[in-house]
Amino acid sequence: MSEHVLPAEEPIRFVAPIIQDNPTGWGPCEMPEQFRDMPYQPFSKGDRLGKISDWTMVQDKKYQNKYASQFGAGSLYAYVHDEDENSFHLVDTKRDQKPPYQRGRARGQRGRGARGARTPGGMTTLSKQQRDRKLGKRWGQRGAPMKIRDASVTVRPTWVTIEDMDFPRLAKLSLPGIKEGEDIVCCGTLEYYDKAYDRVNVKHEKPLQRIDRIFHTVTTTDDPVIRRLSKTTGTVYATDAILATIMCCTRSNYSWDIVIEKIGDKLFLDKRDNTEFDLLTVNETSVEPPADDGNSINSPRNLALEATFINHNFSQQVLKSGSNEPKYKFQEPNPFVSEEEDGEVASVGYRYRKWNLNNGVVLVARCEHDAVMQGPQNETQFLSIKALNEWDSKIANGVEWRQKLDTQRGAVLANELRNNSCKLAKWTVQALLAGSDQIKFGYVSRSQVRDNSRHVILGTQQFKPHEFAAQINLSMDNAWGILRCIIDICMKQKDGKYLIMKDPNKPLIRLYDIPDNTFESDASEESGDEPADTPFAPLYSYGNSKRI
Repeated sequence: MSEHVLPAEEPIRFVAPIIQDNPTGWGPCEMPEQFRDMPYQPFSKGDRLGKISDWTMVQDKKYQNKYASQFGAGSLYAYVHDEDENSFHLVDTKRDQKPPYQRGRARGQRGRGARGARTPGGMTTLSKQQRDRKLGKRWGQRGAPMKIRDASVTVRPTWVTIEDMDFPRLAKLSLPGIKEGEDIVCCGTLEYYDKAYDRVNVKHEKPLQRIDRIFHTVTTTDDPVIRRLSKTTGTVYATDAILATIMCCTRSNYSWDIVIEKIGDKLFLDKRDNTEFDLLTVNETSVEPPADDGNSINSPRNLALEATFINHNFSQQVLKSGSNEPKYKFQEPNPFVSEEEDGEVASVGYRYRKWNLNNGVVLVARCEHDAVMQGPQNETQFLSIKALNEWDSKIANGVEWRQKLDTQRGAVLANELRNNSCKLAKWTVQALLAGSDQIKFGYVSRSQVRDNSRHVILGTQQFKPHEFAAQINLSMDNAWGILRCIIDICMKQKDGKYLIMKDPNKPLIRLYDIPDNTFESDASEESGDEPADTPFAPLYSYGNSKRI
């Protein structure tokens, strides 16, 4: 048997690769043949690669170029479709599913067609009332547009801004440990409160009477008693209304202003003559404050005149004012009653008090009481009497007093605290500064919603000022801190005239340095501003400061 001889295998040869020597660097010196004609797209290592899958229905316009290269978009690798699609047919005949955010549109259009009028062309039109209602809802969803208010005084080019004090910073201030005010001088005559008005309710209402009495709202530097006291006592002088406005400034929305005169080491805080400083605001802190329509009885200014008219008449109607009724007289008579004055003066008692605010600052202020009453132990209690007024509960987004006042008085008061937070806080501060034993509120409503000249008293309620301050979250430590902050800033200035103004559209107050002759010629120019046909014209003349 012959042997099968396998052929000898050829030895495997090693082919050495071509190595390009690059003595001055690294990598190949030439472009490899297989990569010679390949296009190149520049890129940056910091470029975002993009999302694996984008599920958003609407692209975010704010970040449109989030994943774009910093070298710009290239078209070298763009997909080019050059095939013929004429022979392509869609087999699936199922209706396209609309995305969730478009599904409600057809129903909304059908609903509008049912309520609106259909034109011959098939389009649906809405009545003006329907359009206004829908626009109102739309604005309500987005938030009502900000209302531009006017400043209480026109800022002149010659005024220099010294400091802006924003409300968040002022709300953090605190000056604890300020003791009760000390009486210096007491003036005036007070009448006794008629407790029969405590029994008034919705079923047994009483009409509000018009009582023509003179109310003096004299500013600080026109007060003869303060002029006398400034020679011997105190470094800062003001009235309780001015102090309450400053102390409660963080709750205010409307613009107001106070003039400050610095003479040596003394400060005099004044209101300007013939202004609306003493008018009571209505629904100032409401979510939807009254619309500024000058012809409407529900414009802010007309409501302020009405509220002040109600407050003055209510505070005098609830008193025992007969000639034979007893009266409480302080040591000195009313300093503002002159012999030429024709008319009966309102029941009022003035307490000139002083407070030590530390570091040599002594405050002297004129405070007021409205009446007195006999307490449980036959002691004399001093009262501050104020009136809350209802004008139109539907427009004001409030609760209807005639339905809720007797059964849910807490709900009515809570609504007033929400809509009139600043006004109630100022009343409480004034009662605390004066040392009133009780603060009594009257609930006064229009007899008819569209008539602002006739009103009825629906009830009364009283509180101790300290307890009511705690209930409305009013901190006197913060109030004293705000006042002391403004006093310290003014004391650092040179002698002259200054003005504090609440910005009409921002939560801050500004301190201006103004020329010494500012406002001196304004009295004659502004004296005839009040329309003669307003039902509160006599009140307005009483509300202005009277020079003695």
